[in-house]
Amino acid sequence: MPVMEASTSTEVVAGPASNLLSLLVIDDERSIRDACREIADSLGYGVSIAESAERAFRMLSEKPHDIALLDLRLPGASGMEALHRLRESNPEMVIVVMTGYATVPSAVEAMRLGAYDYMTKPFSMEDLRGKLDRVAAHLKQKNESRRMRERFKSKLGFGSMIGQSPEMERLYRMIAKAAQSTHPVLILGESGTGKEMVARSIHYSGPFKDKPYIPVDCGSLVPTLIESELFGHLKGSFTGANQNKEGLLAIAEGGTVFLDEIGELPVDLQSKLLRAIQEKEIRPVGSTKRIPINVRILAATNRDLEHAVTQGEFRRDLYFRLNVLTLRLPSLRERRDDIPLLISHFLERLARTTGQVRSLSDEAVKLLLAHDWPGNVRELENCIERAWALSSGPVISVADLPSDLRSVPGTNGFRRETKSQVISMAELEKQAILATIDHVKGDKLMAARLLKIGKTTLYRKLKEYDSRA
Repeated sequence: MPVMEASTSTEVVAGPASNLLSLLVIDDERSIRDACREIADSLGYGVSIAESAERAFRMLSEKPHDIALLDLRLPGASGMEALHRLRESNPEMVIVVMTGYATVPSAVEAMRLGAYDYMTKPFSMEDLRGKLDRVAAHLKQKNESRRMRERFKSKLGFGSMIGQSPEMERLYRMIAKAAQSTHPVLILGESGTGKEMVARSIHYSGPFKDKPYIPVDCGSLVPTLIESELFGHLKGSFTGANQNKEGLLAIAEGGTVFLDEIGELPVDLQSKLLRAIQEKEIRPVGSTKRIPINVRILAATNRDLEHAVTQGEFRRDLYFRLNVLTLRLPSLRERRDDIPLLISHFLERLARTTGQVRSLSDEAVKLLLAHDWPGNVRELENCIERAWALSSGPVISVADLPSDLRSVPGTNGFRRETKSQVISMAELEKQAILATIDHVKGDKLMAARLLKIGKTTLYRKLKEYDSRA
């Protein structure tokens, strides 16, 4: 059997994304190396050749490469051993493994260990050209996302905040102004928009960044504990007070206290907080003495405080005292242009943690862009992490996304039916099979393995679907 099938066309067109990328071909068969070199040269790659894993390791120690084509059957070190060493020493390099049809399970294992994709021998010139173009497009998107984030990070210096939309640019300017002030700041926004991240950015971008920054979740503590946490208490002032405790408003001397979920603070404690802000002093629980404080207050809530004031649930004087500077955080649906950037950020962070490289299919990205994201950035982050955990290959497909996202028309994922509709098990099975085949780019053998069914069963099911169409 020939190692590489003859191409049906001798014309090879270089893809624009492949220019200036370097490729290392690692294979002990000269015919494979020569064919890969010829195709990659015509696509505009800088090509290097290694006939063994050890030779490849030496070459990579002298010069890094963007992409490696790695044969899984090598003399000396096995392909799996070589893959492991390549991933450890060159974590940014994209690795595509090459294997015969009889060893497809090895390719599946290789992708689990961090390979980006695989090719089965024999393959045609068009197969390799298409594979290299897809890898080049992946690297281009990855590099552009990294440069974009670094540009905004270096320009603005606001920690790990991600976004380049006009809404975020306005927010960055407001943070920069608020950071240089000592006035209280009220941070408003829906759940999951990053209110605590903004508070941290204000503190650590300002002149008092070396002073304490103390966050307090007003919604997670019972009223008696909130009072003790903020103002402190004396030993014996209440049951369980076995020793004196210094309040956070005193501990944060010269720094910042961030009161998250300020709208949940009981009304009686609101008056004590107002007095502390106005008079710059506190009185610990059980004490008759007042302690002077010098601390900046940042507060955040997802509630409508103006409405809470009219309902008598929030003190009007405290609201005006906190509302000296107000930052309104945009929801994710108001800045959809930032979604691809956030996706790339979460994928790269997971790649650093797991040592694996994954991307999203075009269909999955379209689905994420169309979602309303009621949980905002936090929901998107959770969605990417769940999809990463469910994905069995280098490309996260629609089928890997949470089921409540699959209701957007025009996608290849499962469809969420309305409550008035009932979907049969046969239809669910069909959707699962078709989505998996789409996930593996039409590789039916791989799809059968992932679905844990025989290839004969898979082909029979597909024939049934065609006959019903």
